[in-house]
Amino acid sequence: MNKFKYYFILLLAGIAMVSCNKSDDDETVVEVRDYKVQYKADNDSIIKYLKTNYIDNVTANYDIVIKKIPAGGTQTSIWDQKTYPLKVRKVYNRDVYYDVYYLELRKGTGEAPCNTDKIYASYSGNLLDGTLFDTSYGYGVSFDLFVYTQGAVIDGWGEIFPQFRTGTSTTASNGVITYDNFGAGVMFLPSGLAYYASAQDKIPAYSPLVFSFKLYGLLRMDHDIRINGTTVTAEPDGIPDYFEDVNKTVTADGFDGNGYVYDLRDLVRYPNPPEWMKDDTDGDGIADFLDFDDDGDGYTTRFETTKPADAPVTGISKYYPFDPIPDNPSTPNVDESETYGIPAFGGDYTSPGRLRIHVDKNHHSVK
Repeated sequence: MNKFKYYFILLLAGIAMVSCNKSDDDETVVEVRDYKVQYKADNDSIIKYLKTNYIDNVTANYDIVIKKIPAGGTQTSIWDQKTYPLKVRKVYNRDVYYDVYYLELRKGTGEAPCNTDKIYASYSGNLLDGTLFDTSYGYGVSFDLFVYTQGAVIDGWGEIFPQFRTGTSTTASNGVITYDNFGAGVMFLPSGLAYYASAQDKIPAYSPLVFSFKLYGLLRMDHDIRINGTTVTAEPDGIPDYFEDVNKTVTADGFDGNGYVYDLRDLVRYPNPPEWMKDDTDGDGIADFLDFDDDGDGYTTRFETTKPADAPVTGISKYYPFDPIPDNPSTPNVDESETYGIPAFGGDYTSPGRLRIHVDKNHHSVK
């Protein structure tokens, strides 16, 4: 798994944003609006769009054509159609509780990314008036969903892509890769989860955006860090971010914690976060996916998940996997299977819901 060579946590100030292919050149300074007021205007515009436009066509390869319903037209709006589910994800960001609408053209059959993983996807972006402002022309492009990474995507992408799954791929003898069973959809983003007051090339400030997309693949990331004074260095603990999502249930108020982790030290994005966003086992203010010592017992997670010499396991890794894993069939001469996952204090390697040693503050050694 690729690891970041350098890693910096940036606490945002004012309206500074990280985003997909964003350029700071020739940006026009505009008056900064209140996020809650702007969201109400954006949400009204998005709902109006959904009620006045229709799905003209979805191809066999899940390319979608959306058109405006003409005066007197009888086409069924995106809002009212039932062929492709129009769903909503609740998102907390910059002290606003957003309803983010998206169309599920196809869920996908593979794995769902975490909101800090890297993805491989194709996309097209439009304004609500239909103006095309960007596209990958059907080709897959690599993106980093982690908003603090240089060149990362806008916030809305990290909120919606985890609702979809990757698919399958085949490689022809000439090296051409063909994707199938991938997730495909359309997201309708309020400006607060996009570029907000920062105008881009063909995107005016405060523009809600429409992205159609296909999710082809993903790369799991491991973002743990070590903080020493003002120095921040990468300290991967061997546990991918998506396994460090403690809140894996949908709450009563509709928030879905599955596949989402957040750095709540960012008080600009998350000034008053709801409880479900807190994935911090030892309560030290550093989320588990960034914390190289999740339980705060003074022993690093990597140390606690190292196999002792007499470990009752098979496999070639020096570390326990999070859960047991099967052998890789593409390497018939090597047995990568692991019978056990990260053990609990006391040696339990398999029972569901066990408290694993790296989050048990009473555990102080490998054995």
